[in-house]
Amino acid sequence: MDRTLRPALVAEAIGTFIFFTVGAGAVVVTTYAGGGGGLVGVALAHGLVLAVLVSAFGAVSGGHFNPAVTAAVLVAGKIPAARAGWYIVAQAAGALAAGLLLRAVFSEAVWSPTHLGTPALGTDISPAMGIVIELVTTLLLVFAVLGTAVDPRGPKIGGLAIGLAIAADILFAGPLTGAAMNPARWFGPAVAAGFFDDWYVWLVGPLAASVVAGLLWRYVFAEES
Repeated sequence: MDRTLRPALVAEAIGTFIFFTVGAGAVVVTTYAGGGGGLVGVALAHGLVLAVLVSAFGAVSGGHFNPAVTAAVLVAGKIPAARAGWYIVAQAAGALAAGLLLRAVFSEAVWSPTHLGTPALGTDISPAMGIVIELVTTLLLVFAVLGTAVDPRGPKIGGLAIGLAIAADILFAGPLTGAAMNPARWFGPAVAAGFFDDWYVWLVGPLAASVVAGLLWRYVFAEES
């Protein structure tokens, strides 16, 4: 095993675990004794914790914490396929651990209304429209990652732009699709809660965005040699 892979996988697992514990936890807290800050609170929780984690672990693993980000970096030619596969395994493990922790922390009466913060489609949002919304919101996130954390020409601002992208997306799409932008963000809470309605929305939309963004960065936006 590449000597840099083990610490990177630990960083991806721990980072994903903390990211989803705080993010999905903020969703659950909206039903906890009337607590939480509503949509703004959920957006800030996700955006702030991701900005901190990307800044903290970026030097170790790149701070992906998201199979869609890893897939985009792979398509852009910036990570080997085998390493990308291991990253996704670590992210899934961290996500599931977060879902199980939240289930242990909160009573079923508290977590069941939001299914542990599992993304869900809003009223009158069809699965097809949900996929489109997840695709568009994931594009913003992945462009922020590729432009500021992967491309050497980008501004070195830690995880700030990435956290802001997540927060902005949630403010728009939170009530529509849950604004996951991340297959693992769906996977962890969904498995822990046993809630799989419209599951493919949070796989197809983000991963389609990964392919689009990765190809654009590789063949259109890349610096000419």
